[in-house]
Amino acid sequence: MGIGSKWYRKSLLTITGMPLVEKLSTAYGKKLAGRFIAGETLDEALDEVEKLGKLGVMATLDHLGEGIRNLSEASAYKEQYLKLIEGIAQRKVISNVSLKPTQMGLALDHAACFANIRDVVKHARRHRNFVRIDMENTPFTQATIDIVKRLHAEGLTNVGTVLQAYLFRTEQDVRDLLQARISLRLVKGAYKESSEVAYQDKAEIIDSFKSMIKLHLDKGIYAAIASHDDTIISWVKTYARAHRIPKHAFEFQMLYGLRMNEQARLAKEGYRIRCYVPYGSMWYPYFTRRLAEKPANLMLVLKNMF
Repeated sequence: MGIGSKWYRKSLLTITGMPLVEKLSTAYGKKLAGRFIAGETLDEALDEVEKLGKLGVMATLDHLGEGIRNLSEASAYKEQYLKLIEGIAQRKVISNVSLKPTQMGLALDHAACFANIRDVVKHARRHRNFVRIDMENTPFTQATIDIVKRLHAEGLTNVGTVLQAYLFRTEQDVRDLLQARISLRLVKGAYKESSEVAYQDKAEIIDSFKSMIKLHLDKGIYAAIASHDDTIISWVKTYARAHRIPKHAFEFQMLYGLRMNEQARLAKEGYRIRCYVPYGSMWYPYFTRRLAEKPANLMLVLKNMF
């Protein structure tokens, strides 16, 4: 990551983290966030997933919410996820679900959080669906991994998590979780982390990301590779061809609102492609992380404004 990119990312995350900026943005910026958010209601999100399905693109649905203040909010989010799983089954769309552990109460009460997530995973299993527990910033990394391991130990294997290439600890986490046969989404990482725990250089992050992917592909373990980076996508294609790895042995994942034509093109080429489709009223933290990823995302929003 170059000096300019680091400055842009840190500056934007600092500015958008200011209470006044957040207040003004949530009051007046909902229309702008529509570039990355599939609506505020479940029906709106399912409509978008249906459209994606017609293009051969799978989905993972995320009911947005994080940083809750009490456990009653966590219970309410759990109920929304139960409805989400029912909605996927009723509409017969090709989608699994993604959730954040802090949304389920991780920062407040570990036991209550685990109980909420277990209820969602059990409900998903009844409907033959899969739950991806998103990875948040480093204060929650180990607790998130522990939750997934515990669910697997209880026989709930329709659940996986996410590992972030920019963390120093990630390579060992990949090895441990693959040995436990836990499904992983592989990402570069989108939170603001210090140089004490995370790579800051773009080349080092890319090297770590490729290492994570190779650990999957070389062992014949299904890989969910989340990236919009053409360099990474091209490298995966080339590596798979060179090692005779079939297209159904991995999937690419991209975000709703970004490179939608490319997602359709990959599907047309016969690759498995999944779109991360967020919805809900608590869109601000997700939206700011998307803007902070690169200046081009901010330019897309400004273009929509004018």
